[in-house]
Amino acid sequence: MIDSTKPIDDATPLDDISGLKLPKDKVYTLKEIYAAEANNIAHATLKYLSAPPSKKTAPFDYAWMQQLHEEMFGDVWEWAGKFRQVELSIGIKSYLVPSALKELTEDLAYWKAHKTFDIYETAARLHHRAVQIHPFQNGNGRWSRMLANIYLRQHGSMPVKWQEDLLAKENPKRDEYIQALKEADHGDYQMLIAMHRHTY
Repeated sequence: MIDSTKPIDDATPLDDISGLKLPKDKVYTLKEIYAAEANNIAHATLKYLSAPPSKKTAPFDYAWMQQLHEEMFGDVWEWAGKFRQVELSIGIKSYLVPSALKELTEDLAYWKAHKTFDIYETAARLHHRAVQIHPFQNGNGRWSRMLANIYLRQHGSMPVKWQEDLLAKENPKRDEYIQALKEADHGDYQMLIAMHRHTY
């Protein structure tokens, strides 16, 4: 649903395959690695999106957000679910990741308790903040979209059917998605909210 089986334009480049957990008796193409990731993500998709997940299954706390990334990528990468120790071209400084993610979970709990936003705006803001933080070495976009989808599913909405090739240059929705994230960077969430309402 939210994964890609080919290299993703404008995503964190996969130029370091250290930590690859696939059998060591062959050399893998990027397409094969993305296919293995897609298979791994399919298991998480089935667990969390086939039916509304309980708050026990998906508590949206700090430890679970790490766990979700591990569930999505842990069959393929040793670093799945572990915060990055390197700086990327996107995301906050690596040493700020733990505190920023904790702050996001606290903000999310506040938004829910005080009904600050409806479920679509909450999902959009969760998605955007997760992308901004970029906690992991790779897979952050897919993890962020999964977070938002699990939130929507848990709160009575169907998940967004993000296209597999969302960030491929030939996808006409790519520019819209990137523009929506950029507008959210400046405090305007309307485009991103519309995407979570399935109206794009």
